[in-house]
Amino acid sequence: MITGYGTDQYTWQYENEIGLPWEGIDTYLKISCPFFHADRIETPTLFLCGERNFNVPLINSEQMCQALRSLGVPTQLVIYPGQFHGLGKPSYVEDRLERMIEWYGRYLLESSKEQPSGGAG
Repeated sequence: MITGYGTDQYTWQYENEIGLPWEGIDTYLKISCPFFHADRIETPTLFLCGERNFNVPLINSEQMCQALRSLGVPTQLVIYPGQFHGLGKPSYVEDRLERMIEWYGRYLLESSKEQPSGGAG
């Protein structure tokens, strides 16, 4: 949330709902939980972002991706040039779907293979 202030479209809401960051740093730190507790994250994470997304700016994903990389958590950041919150270019939509299928296949299938099957033996 600290990075979001002034970089996304919600500055007015931040100021009116939780105040100014420098006047309520404890609140901002509390609601910035994912970043400040990145050391608790173990889940492989794929970030897919539009370069021009003003709703959820790229800077937030870059920051989280770097935090997870620093911690050795498998992560990947994909930036779609010229795209906003949604992808409008068909080849990017196709790429996003292919990346998600590959990512889920790699990490969900690996995870399910490592887990013993339930049931009575």
